[in-house]
Amino acid sequence: MPTLTLKDGTEIYYKDWGTGQPVVFHHGWPLSCDDWDAQMMFFLKQGYRVVAHDRRGHGRSTQTTDGHDIDTYAADAAELVEFLDLKDAIHVGHSTGGGEVARYVAKYGQGRVTKAVLISAVTPLMVARDSNPDGVPMSVFDDIRENTATRRPQYFYEFTLPFYGYNRPGVTALQGVRDNWWRQGMMGGINAHYYGIKAFSETDFTEDLKTIDIPVLVLHGEDDQIVPIDVAARKAIKLLKNGRLITYPGFPHGMPTTEAATINADLLAFIKSDA
Repeated sequence: MPTLTLKDGTEIYYKDWGTGQPVVFHHGWPLSCDDWDAQMMFFLKQGYRVVAHDRRGHGRSTQTTDGHDIDTYAADAAELVEFLDLKDAIHVGHSTGGGEVARYVAKYGQGRVTKAVLISAVTPLMVARDSNPDGVPMSVFDDIRENTATRRPQYFYEFTLPFYGYNRPGVTALQGVRDNWWRQGMMGGINAHYYGIKAFSETDFTEDLKTIDIPVLVLHGEDDQIVPIDVAARKAIKLLKNGRLITYPGFPHGMPTTEAATINADLLAFIKSDA
């Protein structure tokens, strides 16, 4: 397996396929870079170089004791980008990966990134605070923590229902999709998943979004039950200097999988555009 040993000894598993302009994918909690299968195959066939990695503690990367925070996630990504010498790249992040992209681009992306995409992203801030009164109550994240810590196998299987909108009337749940989500989740370390909840729910990306001056595409489903659109995308777009927002009626949090054809087409149009 291709891996990069980081400065602290952590081994990061990555995929690096094809040639051409790099499109770099950052996955969500608690998954792996396998969650990008539909996008990586699509863009590989379009002539792009596609790159993705398993975040530390996730998938096939080292199950580290610590480092389960956005700053470390972004620093790890920066080490991988430097190792692969990726330039003129488009960075695409889903959910927690969207936060990772925002922090990476703001802190490390100068001269290496031309565009960014935030899909169903946790930016700018999920949890409710005095400064973010309409955010998601902390009790919701405490519940995710408790279930992850005490009954992860069953909880992860249940989590696929709202993740893909399979709990909505008239929607057919695909067993293979649910099983694949569960497989990816259970490959990772329970401690990484537990501490990662704080990372995606309590990290404030406001200043990161304000700093980014490259074109940013924000995609969000209007029926996202995991990262509500009003908490995330509709606030994030107001903070970006050069952002474009596309919303999708009825689309769920996991829309890169359930609605891959639509998402891929919009990604390709953005990447090819002059914006």
